[in-house]
Amino acid sequence: MKYEVCSGLTLEASVYGNPSDNLVILLHGGGQTRHAWGAAGQKLSERGFYAVALDLRGHGDSDWSPNGSYKVENFRDDLVSVIRQIGKPAALVGASLGGMISLSTVGDEKFREFCTALVMVDIGILPNEDGSNEILKFMSSGHKGFKSLEDASRAISIFLPYREKPRDFSGLEKNLRLRSDGRYYWHWDPKFIDAMSEDKQGYRKRLRNYAKFIYVPTLLIKGALSNVVTQQEVDEFLYTIPHAEFVEIDQAAHMIAGDRNDVFANATISFLENLN
Repeated sequence: MKYEVCSGLTLEASVYGNPSDNLVILLHGGGQTRHAWGAAGQKLSERGFYAVALDLRGHGDSDWSPNGSYKVENFRDDLVSVIRQIGKPAALVGASLGGMISLSTVGDEKFREFCTALVMVDIGILPNEDGSNEILKFMSSGHKGFKSLEDASRAISIFLPYREKPRDFSGLEKNLRLRSDGRYYWHWDPKFIDAMSEDKQGYRKRLRNYAKFIYVPTLLIKGALSNVVTQQEVDEFLYTIPHAEFVEIDQAAHMIAGDRNDVFANATISFLENLN
């Protein structure tokens, strides 16, 4: 599925289930693609939801912003444009950057009508700064590309030592592109990191403000091994959004959907089903 959004960019999406069912939009983290949600999207559809997993601008098969517009609100405007085209409000499930986008949508009175629920996947109001910096460092480390998919897999294994190294690289290939120099590169726009870094203090202030106006049913899911959501971020989130529910998933770090997908999907589905 393709959506042309208000900025003129085209976003790629994978859809699961019947369009007449309740809508769930899945928003991946920075540097990821919609394929991170494949198993979760399928499970949501089997339980009676219509799941739409988007490639964010500058990621995956979606268009890159020609002028490097990658503020949280740029992503938010794309999301609202997609929801308008689908024609009904959505439960938003956002991981990391996707959660920040979701929070900025649900917490803005201009767009509240487009959202029925909020699921934050290992992201608080703000990411833990040290953990976030580690991710950005890893993302930047691949700027020269990899000579093979195995080399890329090895880099991931060093960054995520607790995760078993895959024998089949076909899933990884969806996140990389082979260029004319014969090397594999992560398929996201490097300008994304520059834009987020430049607006760091700005978006941190704005997200704190959005969080004060979250009224829809909300679930925070944390990976027990995460360094992006520590107890401090959990406490701040639950204090600011006191009606929020909280689930911690054992043996999972920041990439919860990849680490413990079945447990993650079941927790999300249970939360969403109880809203009906």
